[in-house]
Amino acid sequence: SGSCTVKTCWMRLANFRTVGDNLKDRFDAASRVMVSNSLHEGTENDIHNSLQSNNIRRDHHRKKNNRRYNFQLQPSNPDHKPPTSKDLVYFESSPNFCMRNTRLGIQGTSGRQCNNTSYGVDGCDLMCCGRGYRTQEV
Repeated sequence: SGSCTVKTCWMRLANFRTVGDNLKDRFDAASRVMVSNSLHEGTENDIHNSLQSNNIRRDHHRKKNNRRYNFQLQPSNPDHKPPTSKDLVYFESSPNFCMRNTRLGIQGTSGRQCNNTSYGVDGCDLMCCGRGYRTQEV
């Protein structure tokens, strides 16, 4: 009679701090992109349909070097290299939360209380957006 050895392997998550640090690094290095449909002369509707029709089963059978969609993400700045699959990208810049914008429902930070000893989001340096601030002892 012989012996049988069974090994079971599974993927394991990295340490939470490592994941967070990695994600923060990618966020800080995110690049603004625009859609270039140079691979396929199609309309914006074609791009939308391509995104909608994509599913896991069909992706499983694709070759690795095939493109998933019929368009490419190109950097907004032509001096930058195109993003890789590991890069974080964005299409629009975030609104300026320092300034009031009633159209977007942003109150702005002018006149708010801040904590001049904090380095967090409630800290005066961050909240006052470089405008300066007045201190008042209570």
